[in-house]
Amino acid sequence: MARTREFDRGAVVRAARQFFWEHGYEDASIAGLEAATGLNRSSIYNAFDSKRGLFDEAVQSYLDEVVRPRLAPLEAETVEAGALRAYLSGLADAFARVGSMPAAHGCLLINAAGAPVARDSDVAHVIDDYRAELRTAIGRGVDVAVPAASAARRARLADAVTGLVVAAFALVRPSAPEAIRSLETAAALVDAEGAAD
Repeated sequence: MARTREFDRGAVVRAARQFFWEHGYEDASIAGLEAATGLNRSSIYNAFDSKRGLFDEAVQSYLDEVVRPRLAPLEAETVEAGALRAYLSGLADAFARVGSMPAAHGCLLINAAGAPVARDSDVAHVIDDYRAELRTAIGRGVDVAVPAASAARRARLADAVTGLVVAAFALVRPSAPEAIRSLETAAALVDAEGAAD
């Protein structure tokens, strides 16, 4: 009986994550995934069941290793007053760094939202959960940045900032300057609300 080749699953998933992030789900060929991961087609299917199975693990890796570390200060038990501004400026810095994955390829999940793979209800659910997690984290940042504003005003501001962040992720590939401007507008809205308190 043939022996299954051992490999570092985490390293393979991270390599696939980068390939999907660069090419999107539909344009990520099995041949390309073989080259990116170092696994042959049969090993990919044996380990992950399908290209979609590998994509699902890549998305989870993206959430756990890319998205959540950046959101961590906004999801901490105690959120610092400047956490939202730091999140927005950190994202803008990443977009300004030529060659960085966020600058070159935006957000894996926002990209997927505009692709045919999002028609799959499971993928759509993951994207919706991601957007909700982002909105909750930003809402917590807004709450501490402008505590004197009414709950309704803070909720509207959190919705606006979340929309501008999502827009920035969608804009960064064609125009990093426009994406950065979107983030600067989000920061300016928070500052203006704070000044009005």
